[in-house]
Amino acid sequence: MKGQLIDMFFSEGAILFGRFILTSGRESEYYINVKKLSTNPEALRIIARLMAEKAKTLGIEFDRVAGPELGAVPIATALALETGKPLVIVRKKPKGHGTGSQIEGEVKPGDRILLVEDVTTTGGSVLRAAEVLENVGAEIAAISVVVDREEGAGERIEKKYRFIPLVTVSELFARRNSAGMEE
Repeated sequence: MKGQLIDMFFSEGAILFGRFILTSGRESEYYINVKKLSTNPEALRIIARLMAEKAKTLGIEFDRVAGPELGAVPIATALALETGKPLVIVRKKPKGHGTGSQIEGEVKPGDRILLVEDVTTTGGSVLRAAEVLENVGAEIAAISVVVDREEGAGERIEKKYRFIPLVTVSELFARRNSAGMEE
């Protein structure tokens, strides 16, 4: 399944080449658009199954699945459906109306959360989401990402949490190079 997912990055046009500014503010010669895959039911199903299998294989126990808005929401939703675990969505900012909550879904003190993200570069976004969850008493069981760009996120996240990338940029480009794919 992992090889199938890697192939889908190319067949679905989820990797673009050019000049891009990333969420982290860094400039990059390539852009990984996991949303191209997370909006495709077949690819999203593969992502959820791989995340569920990897968590099970590693013995990671969790009560809920969470994802920061926006890119991680379909992934977290699919993983919640795959595992039967409740879904939690972490907003970037507290909403300005109603309860003013930054979290959608129930989180009880002591709940173990499998936090998911689409792509990590520095890890800043997912670490902010982890902090929001911890501030309401949750424990982060692990952080699982679809793609690790291998630009420091793994090292930064692993200082405090278990880090589980499904695919690394090295693996994507190794497949691309072995298949003779052009930019």
